[in-house]
Amino acid sequence: MSRLNELRMIARVAQMYHVEGRRQVEIAKHLRMSQATVSRMLKKAIAEEIVRTTVVAPSGTYSDLEGALRDRYGLSEAIVAECAEDRDAAIMARIGEAAAHFLEATLQPGEVIGVSSWSETILRMVDAIHPMGQGRAGHVVQMLGGMGDPTVQVHANQLVTRLAKLTGATSHLLNAPGVAQSRDARLVLVGDPYVRETMDLFRRITLAVVGLGTVEPSSMLARSGNVFSPRELAEVAAAGGVGDMSLRFFDGAGRPVRTALDDRVIGITVDELSGIDRVVALAGGQTKTDAIRGALLTGVIDVLVTDRFTAERLTLNDFARTPEGKGQAMTDLHRAG
Repeated sequence: MSRLNELRMIARVAQMYHVEGRRQVEIAKHLRMSQATVSRMLKKAIAEEIVRTTVVAPSGTYSDLEGALRDRYGLSEAIVAECAEDRDAAIMARIGEAAAHFLEATLQPGEVIGVSSWSETILRMVDAIHPMGQGRAGHVVQMLGGMGDPTVQVHANQLVTRLAKLTGATSHLLNAPGVAQSRDARLVLVGDPYVRETMDLFRRITLAVVGLGTVEPSSMLARSGNVFSPRELAEVAAAGGVGDMSLRFFDGAGRPVRTALDDRVIGITVDELSGIDRVVALAGGQTKTDAIRGALLTGVIDVLVTDRFTAERLTLNDFARTPEGKGQAMTDLHRAG
């Protein structure tokens, strides 16, 4: 009975603290015991499971999906954005908003941010970021050559300069095309001191924000002119390529697809990306699902920001076993009926 009496007292202390909202000093005075004893009892209430912590995910958030993504792909974090439609424009907007909030909440003082500037989703992220004040970040570095068709180049350059202004950082543009005409042309371009200066900053990047593409270039990238020919892309696809990070291609198992095209890209390499402390990937949409899966399997990505439809496809088997997944399946069944 002595243990039962002890547990009863512990439960009473826990009730006063957690339910009645009393401070430890008040509980000690009321029960005529020391505050140290109250503190020990509160710790024991947790150890004895008298007090249990329950986290209830708010409506519109997807903790089960995020957990499944973390477990399956070894991510440090996964952010699944609510989206009403499985449509590219809506998905990019929601992912951009979620990524903006994540960046604002986790950006460290003096951070050196690297960005792939030919991503429409990253452009949406920058549009959603609130000004953070001078000196919040140190530098914003363009990780892929930003020169191209002038009507599109302005978006790439503004993405870098606006992000730098919003974070109080110094911007560093990569004033070269993303794709050189030949290996020799690339060697000439990267020999330019201003281009070299920006590329030398790659090794100092602490946070990289990347978009993920399919072998077929996005509309923004295609309009920029920083693309390979259809014949060259067909060769990438024939070699098993499913997508790219900053024009570095990989297959469905996350293995790099090495071709002569690598020698023409002016930008960060996969090896350089893998050495960065945090690599955050922004991507979603049905047509990109295989590319996103391949990118996650490279082991380069630490944080994925995606939409709920894509997250379900990426974790189909895992998600089906969760209560959230079963509920969604029932909803889909009713809609179908």
